[in-house]
Amino acid sequence: MAEHYDVAIVGAGIIGASTAHFLKKKGVEKVLLLDRGGAASGNTSRSAAIVRSFYTIPVMARLAREAVRLFHGLRGEIGSDGGFEATGFTQLVPPDWVDIAEEKVAMHQGLGIDTRFVPEGEWAQRFPWLNPQGVGAIIVENESGYADPVQTTEAFVASFVNAGGEFRSRTPARALLREGDRVTGVLLDEGEVGAGIVINAAGPWAAGLAASADLDLPLRAVREQDAVWEVRGDRPLPDTPVSNPIEAVYMRPMGEGRWLFGRGYPKPYHDVDPDNFKMTCDNDNVVEVYERWCVRIPALDGSRLLHGYAALYDVTPDWIPFMGPRSGIEGYADACGGSGHAFKTGPIFARELVDWLVDGTVRDDFRQFSHDRVAEGRLFNQSFGGNRV
Repeated sequence: MAEHYDVAIVGAGIIGASTAHFLKKKGVEKVLLLDRGGAASGNTSRSAAIVRSFYTIPVMARLAREAVRLFHGLRGEIGSDGGFEATGFTQLVPPDWVDIAEEKVAMHQGLGIDTRFVPEGEWAQRFPWLNPQGVGAIIVENESGYADPVQTTEAFVASFVNAGGEFRSRTPARALLREGDRVTGVLLDEGEVGAGIVINAAGPWAAGLAASADLDLPLRAVREQDAVWEVRGDRPLPDTPVSNPIEAVYMRPMGEGRWLFGRGYPKPYHDVDPDNFKMTCDNDNVVEVYERWCVRIPALDGSRLLHGYAALYDVTPDWIPFMGPRSGIEGYADACGGSGHAFKTGPIFARELVDWLVDGTVRDDFRQFSHDRVAEGRLFNQSFGGNRV
């Protein structure tokens, strides 16, 4: 092979871009980042980009805590704040979740997350926009918020390139190259490129790339829909992103009176071809989500639909990413299967993945993210089901 790199990364979404950044920061000399389009040209660009810590699995809560801290210091890390707004985050809790939520908030506080229950006596003053009927509790995170997914990812790529990394846009990886029990590189339209390690961060396309080297990667590509609404500014509204599992919806501010609305679990999930799926919203989905929000926040009545879109989740069997090397194959690492969690936690997944690959140091709780958990029967278990991890 005429070209050879220490590491080649396939996919310049948030995970691939931040992995590239941390590899150069770690001192890896020759790193190649590839994408079939450009930085954040796939599903990262359509992420809701809520940055919060409410996870029921301790390792995910730990990573999310680190992610929130990283976003607060993002300008010092990559030269851009990624459009991060530290608004806080509001989690509504159904009555039948309260006992488990109390356990999880205690766990979060033990991890150093700035979170608490808001006493019911404070709801009317603090949340004047809320219809409290059917709400069992309300949790707030004071340091959380949201960011701009494209701005963040592009800044990670720029930092990587400024540190001497090589980024090739509009360069699809057609296949992995394999010799025996080692992945040796990637096949591009221009020919073969060798690499000491290939990191598969190709999102919904990762399963096909892995299959080219006879590697099993159980991922589904499922269609997700969000819509952007213009909300009247003369009414009481939240000032943070809000997760509402009572009506199974979420929302976040986008500035200038615009709000993003989406549907949460439980809902139907439709598997699609990542190269051939409807990228606009279904009208019935848009209306249903809006009507659900109007029940919980009556002030949203009269909002105006601006636009909607569909994106993809790359979903693992337990809705938790595959991250790290795996048994039986050298020169390869997974960095995919975000399952709806990739934007907020992606940079921290990337940082700990780089420590694992370069230094051989990995925390015990992080090892379970390896694809090996499938064969070993060690899938993660969530408290509330689906992607409500």
